[in-house]
Amino acid sequence: MPEGPHILLVRLGAFGDVLHALPAAASMKRTIPGARLTWAIDPKWQWLLEGNPDVDCVLPVNRKSRESLRAAWQYFRQTPVDIGVDVQGLIKSGLLLRASRAARRIGFAAGFLRERAAGVFYTERVAPEKAHVVEWNLALARAAGATTVVLDAPVPPGRAEGELPEKPFVLACPFAGWGAKQWPLEHYEELGGLLAELGFELVLNVAARTQTARYQHVSGLPGLIDATRRAAAVVGLDSGPLHLAAALGKPGVALFGPTDPARNGPFGGTITTLRAPGAPTTYRRMNEILPCMRALSPRMVFETLLPCLTTVSPNRTPTR
Repeated sequence: MPEGPHILLVRLGAFGDVLHALPAAASMKRTIPGARLTWAIDPKWQWLLEGNPDVDCVLPVNRKSRESLRAAWQYFRQTPVDIGVDVQGLIKSGLLLRASRAARRIGFAAGFLRERAAGVFYTERVAPEKAHVVEWNLALARAAGATTVVLDAPVPPGRAEGELPEKPFVLACPFAGWGAKQWPLEHYEELGGLLAELGFELVLNVAARTQTARYQHVSGLPGLIDATRRAAAVVGLDSGPLHLAAALGKPGVALFGPTDPARNGPFGGTITTLRAPGAPTTYRRMNEILPCMRALSPRMVFETLLPCLTTVSPNRTPTR
């Protein structure tokens, strides 16, 4: 096959946002003849691209490290880029596109940018027609030349960390990037009691032990991937762990409050979204749990979970 364009995809972070960009990368790599794809990413998240056959080169970019920025600059000088695609929409990501000296620099139109000033770095601006951020990213991939949408993007296998129960379990990650998107910890206690009546354990994945009495799985991100693969179902917030579960095709329930699930909800159709009627849509990073999140009762979540659990025997030991 003749050599195709060298494409730079910029999505520095974070967890869920990187997962949302995987289909765009797969679509460009697999449908643009001879394409070579470099992904610029914060080193904190580069393990999400480990072993990914759709990414030819992972370019770690730590904005706080002069050495890292110098290495990226040298990479662009030594490896010409033909097409730059910025799925992040920030000034910092636009600057990377400009530094690549790509002849075509593709990003979102003004109304879709998180920072409008980023638009000055693009030669082409795309206004997506669909609501979800995965579809936004795919619109940029099509502008770059992708001819087919590819959704089966790979996720690393992860590795076992910490302890998990022998019996089937439902996995929840109780913390999000900001408090307004979280569900009260006491609600997890009540939900755990309801699940216990069916023979299931509720497991909370955390980075460090908390005061809650529910079964806790302490792990890093690779351990979270492993636990998600093994879970019977998930209960998720608008955060990376929910989007991981969606990418892996796990069943479960997503609890939404201030953010719009049409834009930021689980993608793929395996997870049911709950949102209180009249919940306000806002992306202000408030720390206090909002009333619309408190309105989602444990009983409501339990009843939505039930169809996910009917095919799982509570006496079956989960496999790795």
